[in-house]
Amino acid sequence: MSTNQASFPIAAMARVLGVSSAGYYAWRDRPPSTHAQVDAALLTRVRTIHATSRHLYGAPRVHAQLRADGQRHGRNRIARLMRAAGLIGACHRGNGPTTTRRDQDARPAPD
Repeated sequence: MSTNQASFPIAAMARVLGVSSAGYYAWRDRPPSTHAQVDAALLTRVRTIHATSRHLYGAPRVHAQLRADGQRHGRNRIARLMRAAGLIGACHRGNGPTTTRRDQDARPAPD
């Protein structure tokens, strides 16, 4: 709403979106929740671990590193933070080379 307030009044946007304008202003001026603050601090730690691992570690390994450091957080929380920040681990699981190729002109073997 704040990006469009130059074009439209807040009251009209609030009416269209189905929220009260007082609720919008209360939400805008409210400080971040404790959970959001802890998430922000945890994300900086996750970014540090991810960068230290040369961007190899995904959520399970970052979670294991945090556990080794004595911090207890859920793996899904770590995965959510990494996904929101665009951090991904290196995936070394590739399909190996195809060594056998079927001859398209050959007659199939009998059953």
